[in-house]
Amino acid sequence: MTNGNEFNLLKERRFLPFFITQFLGAFNDNVFKNALIIMIAFQAADPAHANVLVNASAGLFVLPFFLFSATAGQLADKYEKSHLMRWIKLLEIIIMLGAAVGFILGSLPLLIGLLFLMGGQSTLFGPVKYSILPQHLRPEELVGGNGWVEMGTFLAILIGTLLGGVLIAIQGSGAWWVAGTVIILAVLGFFSSLFIPPAIPDAPDLRINWNPITETWRTIDIAHRNRTVFLSVLGISWFWFLGATYLAQLPNYTKLTLGGDEHVVTLLLTTFALGIGVGSLLCERLSGRQVELGLVPFGSIGLTLFGVDLFFAVSPVSLDAPLIGALEFLHSASSWRVLLDILLMGMFGGFYIVPLYALVQQRSEPGFRSRVIAGNNILNALFMVLSAILAIVFLDSVGLSIAQFLLLTAIFNAVVAIYIFTLVPEFLMRFIVWILVSTVYRLRTSGLEHIPDEGPVVVVCNHVSFMDALVIIGCCRRPIRFVMDHQIFKIPVLSFVFRTAGAIPIAPAREDAKILEQAYERVADYLEDGEVVGIFPEGRLTEDGEIGSFKGGIQRIVRRKPVPVVPMALRGLWGSFFSRRYGKAMSCFPRRFWSRVELVVGELVPPEQVTSTLLRERIVALRGDWQ
Repeated sequence: MTNGNEFNLLKERRFLPFFITQFLGAFNDNVFKNALIIMIAFQAADPAHANVLVNASAGLFVLPFFLFSATAGQLADKYEKSHLMRWIKLLEIIIMLGAAVGFILGSLPLLIGLLFLMGGQSTLFGPVKYSILPQHLRPEELVGGNGWVEMGTFLAILIGTLLGGVLIAIQGSGAWWVAGTVIILAVLGFFSSLFIPPAIPDAPDLRINWNPITETWRTIDIAHRNRTVFLSVLGISWFWFLGATYLAQLPNYTKLTLGGDEHVVTLLLTTFALGIGVGSLLCERLSGRQVELGLVPFGSIGLTLFGVDLFFAVSPVSLDAPLIGALEFLHSASSWRVLLDILLMGMFGGFYIVPLYALVQQRSEPGFRSRVIAGNNILNALFMVLSAILAIVFLDSVGLSIAQFLLLTAIFNAVVAIYIFTLVPEFLMRFIVWILVSTVYRLRTSGLEHIPDEGPVVVVCNHVSFMDALVIIGCCRRPIRFVMDHQIFKIPVLSFVFRTAGAIPIAPAREDAKILEQAYERVADYLEDGEVVGIFPEGRLTEDGEIGSFKGGIQRIVRRKPVPVVPMALRGLWGSFFSRRYGKAMSCFPRRFWSRVELVVGELVPPEQVTSTLLRERIVALRGDWQ
């Protein structure tokens, strides 16, 4: 794991003004929305009419995501992003000035119309919000930056919702308080946007298609071009389905299942938001400051396990019993179990969502990145609407209780996760690698910047244990296609990992000359496609901890396809369970756990300088005396 932490980003101008701007925007949205919803509930004479207005208001806020996301993605790709953000924040000030008038006059039609405009403003901001991060952050900072954004967003939703309800409820002057607050927040958001550094346009020559229908289909098609990115987008949308389901059902779940009042609802919402914030910020630590896809299955497993446990945590209370407050609620052991389940669901939700957002940003083609994110926003809105429809079907038509519906949602999550991980085995492969490496070793890296971000390259390393390739795969941002002894493909778990990682089986010529030639052909094909190929030039695990002589395979590869070679050295694996220090590897009881291991990467060697002798000298120097 490299040095540094995600808190350093809050000291940087390239991140802090943006973070404040997006936080204040989400905060203002929710102050406005919740104040309006409560105003509708108390001003409407007929409760049925109030319900219609509340649902219509929610629909009007989401509708712009369907109508304008495609256009927003084009604008974010075409124009300089910090300048575009300032215009969007200026639009927010204008909308909130109108909202202030609406609250003071008590005009519901005006406020509901402005809610639609506020949804449009949020639609414009979304693609810029996520596509600017890869331009201002280094690759190793992308997970931390997304962690802060997700934490800030959910915290803004929670605090904004609470503040909007508190302010509008102030007797006699609530409307004035809300009016002043939304204007102040909009002005502060615009002021903070002035300090966001420029971000050059990704596609300045793009011609804008103003037809929302044709461009929406085109935007979805753009997102669909990269299969892994598109399935990640679907995974993000599924998370918003889950989030919308839990947030919508939590108030009635609290009342009907837990017997709690509005203070208990606030406690549960706060716990859920806290969990997402903690999980989002922990992602950087758990992933070693890289986009670690292994966290996605980990997060999905936690969402399902604790979602199921939530169903069994309590027994439904009598509807005739008086509602209890937060303090009384905390007197029960089962209530603490409910809080723990909700906290951990939020935390594992953070593990799930942050790597997916970072992956979409990292693997999307820069010239189309904002439009891919716009496509993601369209699907997010669709899944949130689907959440509401399914809630109506299962709760009203089928007759499930809220607790049963939440249990069914948790089970749905497991089914969706299995489906996605079947389509993209890379997620599951990275999960296995992450679990193995994280539980067995404390890993540090240095020099990873020497591996080029793109283009063909060969990486070579000393060979100490059966875990070497997994450690290197887990450390590097780019996929590495390792040349591996064909016998290792007979080991069940390792076979799945290496086949999914595109590893290349090889055998000595005396054992199987055909496999050997096929291996060199696949290496050449990978390099022709601009991939990274990994080789252990010793050809076998070390028997004594020292670096053996290098075979001539690396020179044959570079002669056929002249590409640079990056030497690297592993330290600390000699004497581990997977090495041969005590005889045959994995044949005796492990003598140590969570030991310190280092991967040291050296400077790139041009193809014309590559020799087995030179590479061995470089790796010996990188390893030093520590085996």
